[in-house]
Amino acid sequence: MCAMSPTAREHAPAAPKRPAAPGPPHRRLPERPRLPGRPRLGPADRDVLWLYLLTRIGIWITAYSVRWLFPADPGTRSPGPLLAPFQQWDWVHFLDIARDGYFPGGAGPWQKGWDNREAFFPGFPLLLRAVHVLVPDWTLAGLLISFVAGAVAVVALARVARLHLPEPDAGRRTVLIFLLSPCAIFLAVGYTEALFLALALPAWLAARHRDWPLAAALAALSTAVRVSGLFLAAALALELLLSVRARRDLRPLPWLALPAVPALLYGWYLHARTGDWMAWQHAQERGWYRTFHTPWDAWSTTWHNAFGHAQTTGYAFMFQAELVAMVVGVLLLGLLIRERRWPEALYIGLNLCALGTSYWYMSIPRATLLWWPLWTALASRGLRSPRFHTACLSLTVPLTTVFALTYLSGRWAG
Repeated sequence: MCAMSPTAREHAPAAPKRPAAPGPPHRRLPERPRLPGRPRLGPADRDVLWLYLLTRIGIWITAYSVRWLFPADPGTRSPGPLLAPFQQWDWVHFLDIARDGYFPGGAGPWQKGWDNREAFFPGFPLLLRAVHVLVPDWTLAGLLISFVAGAVAVVALARVARLHLPEPDAGRRTVLIFLLSPCAIFLAVGYTEALFLALALPAWLAARHRDWPLAAALAALSTAVRVSGLFLAAALALELLLSVRARRDLRPLPWLALPAVPALLYGWYLHARTGDWMAWQHAQERGWYRTFHTPWDAWSTTWHNAFGHAQTTGYAFMFQAELVAMVVGVLLLGLLIRERRWPEALYIGLNLCALGTSYWYMSIPRATLLWWPLWTALASRGLRSPRFHTACLSLTVPLTTVFALTYLSGRWAG
């Protein structure tokens, strides 16, 4: 055999490589996206929380100033207790329930002058009593509940907005409009709005991600806080039925019954002590004139009290705010129907039916805080038109200031 010369070796073709032994194919697992409803906080969530904290500081400064500018006694030289501006109106009912129970010493609706405290569902008073174990001051305990719950609510609201709006700034815009809305003061006081939203919005997120056990459990807790939880449960049920129709999966259907359990348990508790399953509704009728009337009668009565010189100026202004809030709700309902967002339309429609069929309108501006489709709709319009966003804030901020001063000074009428 002749040896190959170095020159020939340089130009000789390379020897083919032996193929590797076949092995199992490499399967690359798809990256699991982080869902908006998951608990880990991202940069967008932290931006929203920073905005929330700044607005809370503004409210606390306003409350401190109100003590000096609007004391209970105009001739006093002392501003009164530090937390006095937060000890107003419905807070007194929640405090009485948490501290003394619903029927202290055998008292009840059969007595003259009864305060009708059974109109309020037990979720917030029970939590208030539990937090009071660690925080001795009742008012501070209530403020702490609302502060923490409000933080959860704004993060969840921002994530709901990002589900509907593709713009990266959608969550922050939605939360900004929400926190500067006229009745945002009620998120900072010892009321149920913040706690309800802290349960209802994550329930809605869970439903959108088809986590029905979590959605049903959170909706049940929200029902323990406010009767509005039943409206949320109806919207979740419709969302589930639409999902079942598309996926042909009937297994989540039993979860529809869970949100009704707290309302049934509360009705059973009231029946055991008053003989009336609907004692909470009858308490609202006695104390707040929430007897059934046709929508046109309710509108007419509210209009008369708003513009018919039947009330003092402060109360007339509040009735005017009720009318505006109802109009906003009807327009929102029409928008949701046009966009075929049926579950949210059902939620808003049930709210409007409950609020718009009383003797007169009451607490509708406060109820707008619970209408998350309203805040996403305003943010969506603002993202398309910067002028609309500027106009929206320019109109709402003065009203927000007026409402905050009115409540914190003890002159709230709605």
